Amino acid sequence: MSLIDTINTYSAGLGGSMSEKKGIYTIEIVIAERKAFLSKKKLRYIAKFRIVDESKEIKFTEMLTESGSGLSSGSDFDSGMSTGFGFKAETYNTMGGKREGSIEEQSNLFGKDYSYNFDYKAIRTKFEQIASSEGYSFKYQITPIGL
Repeated sequence: MSLIDTINTYSAGLGGSMSEKKGIYTIEIVIAERKAFLSKKKLRYIAKFRIVDESKEIKFTEMLTESGSGLSSGSDFDSGMSTGFGFKAETYNTMGGKREGSIEEQSNLFGKDYSYNFDYKAIRTKFEQIASSEGYSFKYQITPIGL
């Protein structure tokens, strides 16, 4: 079994989906979901990695992202009058703006809004083990730049 097949089997066992674009592989796992009256939010774990065969190295980064959509109460801030209910859709990730930092910091932040028990450290450890078993080194990066 090849290195990528081993990783794909592992990610599928976690309930995640894996995709590839321009040599960068992405694993995405929905770890928490909140549903309220006509609205929904999802918290996802995303791991990205590149296999560099020349240097026998796996470059790895991970993040938490939240997306949401649904109805919310609306207001027109200019006139100060409420328009009742409106549709609101938003998507943002933790790698930009105010939500930068390590995945530990991100998890603490999202832990205030979601109840979940997700061991992202175990995924990183398993990637290190898979890399080592195939003769590759494992390089963890906080940001995906230069991945």
